[in-house]
Amino acid sequence: MGAATWSHSVKSLRPGGTLVISGATSGDRPSHAELTRIFFLELKIVGSTMGTKDELEDLLSFCAATGVRPVIDEVLPMDRAREGFERMESGGSSARSCSRFLDRGG
Repeated sequence: MGAATWSHSVKSLRPGGTLVISGATSGDRPSHAELTRIFFLELKIVGSTMGTKDELEDLLSFCAATGVRPVIDEVLPMDRAREGFERMESGGSSARSCSRFLDRGG
């Protein structure tokens, strides 16, 4: 979700539908807010950062059973974690960035 998909996502809803936003991967400022459509079709926009612990466990089980994997844009060492956060915040990342925690063996 993000600026690049906002209009398409809003237009895909039926009257009374709900759009759940859990990120802004392609930016947080869409060029057109679609306010008239949201108002007249009585659409709901909901922000969500995560679910419960049980929901996370269900999600991980689903991923293990189906082979679904998240899209990872890049993996950075911890000393470059700030760079990854800044890139995501600026909309320069097409997916998620991860920091790698290395064990003592390297």
